[in-house]
Amino acid sequence: MTQLGDDPVHAIPATRAIRRSRGRWRIFAFLALALAVMVGVARFGPEISPQGEAIARVEINGTITTDRDRVERLKDLADDASVSAVIVAINSPGGTTAGGEELYEALRTLSQAKPTVAVIDELGASAAYMTAIGTDRIFARRLSIVGSIGVLYRHVDAGRLLETIGIDLDKVASGELKAEPEFDAPISPEVRRSLAALVEDSFTWFVDIVAERRGLSRPQTLALADGRIMTGQMALGTGLIDALGGEAEARQWLAETHGIDPDLDVFTAWPPASNAGWLRQWLTESASQALGLGAHSAIALDGLVSLWHPSTR
Repeated sequence: MTQLGDDPVHAIPATRAIRRSRGRWRIFAFLALALAVMVGVARFGPEISPQGEAIARVEINGTITTDRDRVERLKDLADDASVSAVIVAINSPGGTTAGGEELYEALRTLSQAKPTVAVIDELGASAAYMTAIGTDRIFARRLSIVGSIGVLYRHVDAGRLLETIGIDLDKVASGELKAEPEFDAPISPEVRRSLAALVEDSFTWFVDIVAERRGLSRPQTLALADGRIMTGQMALGTGLIDALGGEAEARQWLAETHGIDPDLDVFTAWPPASNAGWLRQWLTESASQALGLGAHSAIALDGLVSLWHPSTR
């Protein structure tokens, strides 16, 4: 009787390689299916909700952009009778001016219904500081980075590079300012004036709300609005924050000012959490890092931004 090992077909190396490859693909397909199931659970699994009266924590991390779901969640917190107050935990370099404006306005609306308090951890600059002043009170660590009040429009002129590699760009536009500035040429005086007006309009609004919310005169605010950053201790001295501390101090302030039990449970209301939230967070962070979009990466954003990061020049 012929043994399996003596079968000339199975003795052919190519056949054995194909069988091994098929086995590996089966394992890969199984792992991919398992991952898809876990992601589905992470995306659609039930959110963890507080039991009884509690304090909500809203985390603002990384680069800020507009987010319709976040705005809706803040509206839900305003209507939730079980939520006594909201702590806004900030660790962000800022982001788009529209994203900061959206968060500021949503928090001002929320503050009309519930006490709100911001806690700046490592970083609360630009649009993230814009977010903080939307709350009733701002805490920061002594060595937190705060400030960078300002707006910018960044342009890269890659004209010489494109010329070197033999690429020539051309266009037909309906107006001289359409699709300007081009990244294959310096900013022209006409385009620069147009962009300067755009930046100035946004900057004026930013300065006005800082002055209003922090009780500063406009000259005082303008003196602080040259884009500088400062520590929490320095920000306290200039009036940009109210006190030094973290979440414990914020809860104590809620107790002393609003009579809210400092021992109430605190639950994270944003970003969304579920019984598999750790998996979604890991997958999101891994994908972001793989694309170079980590929470504190100095990513390039098209359009008007209020964003701080150390210069690479």
